[in-house]
Amino acid sequence: MKKQFKAALFDLDGVVLDTEGQYSVFWGQMGREYRPDVPDFAQRIKGQTLRQIFDGWITDPAKQEEITQRLDEFEAQMQYNYIIGTRAYVEGLRQRGIHTAIVTSSNRAKMESVYTKRPELTTLFERILTAEDFAESKPSPDCYLRAAAAFGVPIGDCVVFEDSINGLRSGRASGAYVVGLATTNPREAIESLCDVVVDNLSELPGIS
Repeated sequence: MKKQFKAALFDLDGVVLDTEGQYSVFWGQMGREYRPDVPDFAQRIKGQTLRQIFDGWITDPAKQEEITQRLDEFEAQMQYNYIIGTRAYVEGLRQRGIHTAIVTSSNRAKMESVYTKRPELTTLFERILTAEDFAESKPSPDCYLRAAAAFGVPIGDCVVFEDSINGLRSGRASGAYVVGLATTNPREAIESLCDVVVDNLSELPGIS
């Protein structure tokens, strides 16, 4: 990572916040109830927006309403702890004048639950882009291209931090430098989708 980057773009779940395990429990249960024919349902939908999940897997409006209500209740009770090393890493970037943004497939309703427990996110990151801000969701590069444009920075001067397969594909397709975090998937599953793999951001010396 010798290139001089101007903006750092972070996925939320599994990169900034340690939530993927909790979501695996929730979506595993939803899969067993609503799509028992898909045994790896929770893994397949990682990195997708709620709209994508519904459009691709659960099209019954009544079931969608039930799941949405259950998800809202679940997210209100979740723990939003930081992934080891992430907060200190982001603070270091801000001190050095590097732009920082969260680029997440989560919607604004979910983020309200996050802000209740982590209000400092709105000052730790200059921008927070949610599912409502994108024309296309991951693995499309649209979200990262829009984040770069929001800072007026060429995507080639940006570094993306991702953990999910869809997210890593999104970052790679955008043309950004991609750091993969092995917080959700094993290293061997993501190393071909990124420029470098780390267990957490404390392993990186910082962006020069």
